[in-house]
Amino acid sequence: MSTAWKLTAFAPKRVIQAALLAHDEIEEWDFDLVISGREIDEDRPQEWVLEGWYPRKPGKTQVNALAGLFATKAPKITSEKLPDEDWLTLSQQGTPPIRAGRFYVHTPDYPPADDAVNFAIPASQAFGTGQHETTAGCLEMLGAIKSTGAHFRRIADIGTGTGLLGFAGLSLWPNAQCTASDIDPVCAGVVEDNAAMNGIEIGAQRGAMTMVIADGMDDPLLQARGPYDLLIANILAGPLVELAPDFAASVSPGGSIVLAGLLAGDQEQAVRRAYRKSHCRPVARIQRGDWAILWFRRRRER
Repeated sequence: MSTAWKLTAFAPKRVIQAALLAHDEIEEWDFDLVISGREIDEDRPQEWVLEGWYPRKPGKTQVNALAGLFATKAPKITSEKLPDEDWLTLSQQGTPPIRAGRFYVHTPDYPPADDAVNFAIPASQAFGTGQHETTAGCLEMLGAIKSTGAHFRRIADIGTGTGLLGFAGLSLWPNAQCTASDIDPVCAGVVEDNAAMNGIEIGAQRGAMTMVIADGMDDPLLQARGPYDLLIANILAGPLVELAPDFAASVSPGGSIVLAGLLAGDQEQAVRRAYRKSHCRPVARIQRGDWAILWFRRRRER
């Protein structure tokens, strides 16, 4: 047991979601400062809170780090000392399990569900647990693709973070090779730990995941293990547009691309245009909250 502190900032849903996205882009983050965002009450879905959990008394550095996630003036940030309890368990209380299609994602202190494919992801990685609509939407889309009878032998999970979407792909297509990548070197250890927790093998064989650190598709191993039948990228709209030619070139003709991290509206239209230009056709769309999840297929050569 140890003393922990909590930093709290209240703001509208869109402001907290933007702060969570800003956090995801930061490479040099103090991983002792665990953050999560949630609605205050189900009856007030537009009122959210951003919480930061720290294992000791936070100083200006931690407060400024939280404030810096807001694009404009940050809301008031308060701090409170918590009882002498396991601070990580306390932080997990703000990260309830979530169902996304056939999947059930939960922190390790919650029991698994009997009627779902379960994945346990620690609370310190809350952005990738499925709490965020984009991750949950990707899980739902993967389940929908499986329902069409699709078979994949080579899967890529680009910008994997926690490894969760790659794990889901392997659960649906257990004979596939999965290659996961992220630009952040910290993710290599995170994915290995999460794989061990969820019974996912790490390796080059079928039914296992290989993890690489790469910027987009710029990695020899990532390129050598293609072309892919399924490429998943839950990142941000800007990189999705920029990487459209590379993603399309990395997928076999007729292969599938699942994209998320884009807001419905202008961002979605920009992504659609970029993938149409790269000879990909839209197949299906899911919207969760303000976020769109898109399924494309690369056009077959004539």
